[in-house]
Amino acid sequence: MEFSVHIPFVELLGFELQKFEGGEAEIAFAPRPEHENSFNVVHGGASMTLLDVVMAHAARSVEPAMGCVTIEMKTSFMRAAKGVLLAKGRLLHRTASMAFTEGSLFDAEGKLCAHATGTFKFVPRLPVGKSTQALNTLRTD
Repeated sequence: MEFSVHIPFVELLGFELQKFEGGEAEIAFAPRPEHENSFNVVHGGASMTLLDVVMAHAARSVEPAMGCVTIEMKTSFMRAAKGVLLAKGRLLHRTASMAFTEGSLFDAEGKLCAHATGTFKFVPRLPVGKSTQALNTLRTD
């Protein structure tokens, strides 16, 4: 399944969208050594990015024509994340302009590694050309 928007950082990390419908999203991540911390487990920043992206996609899955930006996010880490990871996001509630979500991150054995909640603001998606300076500006008011 293809991501509907071009997110260079997501492409760099190698995230793979597996589900995007009905207020739910799932993204797989096969971390490489450069995604690890000094303990040889997935860096918390990579895990938080995965949770952020899966929650945003869960929010957008009910209105794919809209974009969304992160307003706030809280993450709790339960255990070290190792191996191929699966993030599951779920839309809990939405208003005309906001989405309230949760995300869970599982290791290859299905063990919960981290849980997050996030609030996102829906914004109009704008066209992106070769020069993103003038075209990819988000209104945040």
